[in-house]
Amino acid sequence: RIPQRSEPPSEEFVALITMLVLFALLASPSVVGGLLVGSNPRVGDVSLLGHSASANKGPPCQCDSGVSASWQACTRTAPRCIFIDLGAADGNTFRDFLNDTYGPVDKCPSMAWEAWLVEANPRFNQPLQQIASNPPGKITGITHVESSTAAYMCEATTSFYLDTANAQTNYWGSSMSDSHPDVKKSGFTKVTVPTVNLNRILFEHTIPGDWVMVKMDIEGSEFDVLPCLAKSPAASLIDRLYMEQHDPSWGMSGTTLAEMEAAKAELKQRGVDIPPYFSQTL
Repeated sequence: RIPQRSEPPSEEFVALITMLVLFALLASPSVVGGLLVGSNPRVGDVSLLGHSASANKGPPCQCDSGVSASWQACTRTAPRCIFIDLGAADGNTFRDFLNDTYGPVDKCPSMAWEAWLVEANPRFNQPLQQIASNPPGKITGITHVESSTAAYMCEATTSFYLDTANAQTNYWGSSMSDSHPDVKKSGFTKVTVPTVNLNRILFEHTIPGDWVMVKMDIEGSEFDVLPCLAKSPAASLIDRLYMEQHDPSWGMSGTTLAEMEAAKAELKQRGVDIPPYFSQTL
């Protein structure tokens, strides 16, 4: 027997089914546009409103390793110790430098020193100004504070994510990277800051007779800064580089571990001493 064709569903029936489907969708949690629909977004949740878990965006600017026409070469003639602290936090490493942890400061050329303290986290603005205005140690020097400024390979503005969770370790997980676990734990709290180019600091403020020490603890941005530094004529002005190396995925330029090792090898060939280093932030 040929089945009889059934009548099409009524408009009332279709409307009822549509309402039931919509109700079911709204009642169950699902990610829509970065917000977890059906539940309250919490600080630290990767689905927090305004930020979704994703790969790092590209860098805010490209490597500037050369000498720009706007850069002004250092005209100083008397040599001195130069301490460049990238990721200066509250000035703890600067304090160690002045207290002879990295060698006796009174042995500096001309018995003089000059320091650049670069820190992006605004939490440390006041502590850095305080230590700069009253530095410890027996020898008076010159201190430059680049507060609320991120150390980088070029000059731009960037989002900088704040570690708000690790008070016991001086909020050491603050980073330009949105894939850093402490950034995620802190709910992607961020500020916008300018960047400063390490290559320019070296070119404009050091001379070959200086003893130059760079400390770099910048939570992944070393994977952007170091390969750029290795291409720079100013790199040979560095005598010693203390660098804490993190997860390569926290870099923004896609630098691999092999490329990082090649950059370090190039710097060592140019006379830069790179000993093993772990930054003490307590």
